[in-house]
Amino acid sequence: MDVKDSNGTLLVEGDSVHVIKDLKVKGSSIVLKRGKTFKNIRLTNSEEEIECREGKTTIVLKTCFLKKI
Repeated sequence: MDVKDSNGTLLVEGDSVHVIKDLKVKGSSIVLKRGKTFKNIRLTNSEEEIECREGKTTIVLKTCFLKKI
């Protein structure tokens, strides 16, 4: 399964990504601002989603809003 970011670049476990758009986190009051960096991402069973850590919380992000660093 190939997981790709918004530009079509291949993502692998442990990559770092930037958020390319302000995102509201569903079920939380957290807002992820454009340019926020996430390190050590984890791939999921879906090719459109990744997991990452925001503080002590694990969140799932859609790859169409991410750009590999």
